[in-house]
Amino acid sequence: MKRPLVIGAVLLVVVGIAAAGGAWWFFKDDAPAEVSLSSAVESVSATTVGASATTGAVPAATGIAGTWTVDDSTGAFDYDSATGTFAGFRIKENLSSIGSTTAVGRTGDVTGTVTIDETTLSAGTFSVDLTTIKTNESRRDDKVQSALATSQYPTATFTLTQPIDLGASAATGASVSVTAVGDLTIHGTTKHVEIPLQAQLVNGTAVIVGSIDLTFADYGVAVPTSPAVVSVDDHGTLEFQLVLKPS
Repeated sequence: MKRPLVIGAVLLVVVGIAAAGGAWWFFKDDAPAEVSLSSAVESVSATTVGASATTGAVPAATGIAGTWTVDDSTGAFDYDSATGTFAGFRIKENLSSIGSTTAVGRTGDVTGTVTIDETTLSAGTFSVDLTTIKTNESRRDDKVQSALATSQYPTATFTLTQPIDLGASAATGASVSVTAVGDLTIHGTTKHVEIPLQAQLVNGTAVIVGSIDLTFADYGVAVPTSPAVVSVDDHGTLEFQLVLKPS
């Protein structure tokens, strides 16, 4: 009589191990890399050089004064290897039987413009469509949309409130590190923020990357919960990669 019970117990253990293994492969920490200027420049450079070789066009060599608009034709938005414009978030979470992972959400639906007077970035506005954010685990997507209340607050915006001196070298293709001071609106709440940026002119295309750590409660956003999630940080990283062209 005990033998069937023993066999049944063994089978349950095996199934449990297999299920945990399956969960690990499904939720494993395979998040895409954080934004970086070097990888963004490499992607944009390959795209613009390739396009020039095909069309015979000669990219603009220098000069940054004027109005620049977010470009959605240079590069492409692919969740794992985005080579174009995108914005999103990174959050640390702990999953039952799995441990620490990084939840990442991204969207390529970003619009905006900046105005540069000589080498001073004097104005800038950007808008992100939060309703199109996708994560690296589809079962998180509804939770993210609910937490951000995208049916009521579908967009996040940033408006520059202080000019940024880019320096003369920015016009010749040198990389620059600056801070963008402005108003960030998420979930209907606006906060004054300072976002570290890196930027570079590449074949007539402006590339900008940046990130900032945000506390969800500051924007009235509740931390998403799930039976599979033991805990989620009460803060996360807002990150973006912008590709802009003269307009």
